[in-house]
This record gives sequence, C-alpha cells and structure tokens, in this order.
Amino acid sequence: MARILIVDDSPSQLMGMKRIVEKLGHEALTAEDGAAGVEAAKANVPDLILMDVVMPNLNGFQATRAISKEASTAHIPIVLVTTKDQETDKVWGMRQGAKAYITKPFNENQLIEVINGLLSGG
Repeated sequence: MARILIVDDSPSQLMGMKRIVEKLGHEALTAEDGAAGVEAAKANVPDLILMDVVMPNLNGFQATRAISKEASTAHIPIVLVTTKDQETDKVWGMRQGAKAYITKPFNENQLIEVINGLLSGG
C-alpha cells in the first residue's frame, strides 16, 4: 500500500481521485491548495502526489517546483492533473519536476495506469 497525496481545490475532483486511490488499496492524503500541498508533502513524505495546477495561494506548477527542489521531497513522483491542456503547459509542468501530466476530465483507467506505473518505478 502506498501513501498518495492529492492536491486539488475542487472538492468533487478531490473526492473523485481519493475514491480511485482508495479503490486501488492505497492511503489517500489530501490538501486543498498548493501551499498546503507542499506542507503535506514535507510532513507526510507520500509515495506519489497528484497535483492540480489552477489553485489559490501556490499554483500546481509552483508547488511542484517547491517539492522537487526540496531535498526531503525531491524523490516523490508528481503527476499534474489539470484542465490546462496546451502543449506549452505540459512542457512547463515537466520542467518544474512533474513525472506525468494528465488533462481533466481524465479517464479513470488512464489515472490508474499512471499511478501504477510510477509506483512500480516506471
């Protein structure tokens, strides 16, 4: 069982992703904005992070950069899960340290495949 941190300011998105994570048998931790996500990543050191981009306080790009630059959390794979679907957004997100990029609305199987792939070291 892995610990997966879900960072999203939308309660419905948060619950939807939490349901998928728990269905896979993993523990789901949640945070409702980028700043809270960075703090939760430092406090809990999860095995994987699912990160929205458009959020108050720190956006997902800023939070991803903060987590991937911090020595204690740099090893955690981050998946950006966002409505931002431009190729430039994807490139920028990957440059901030994300390991994968999924656009909303996402297909549940796509999310499961990415989670399983990153948790198995892929």
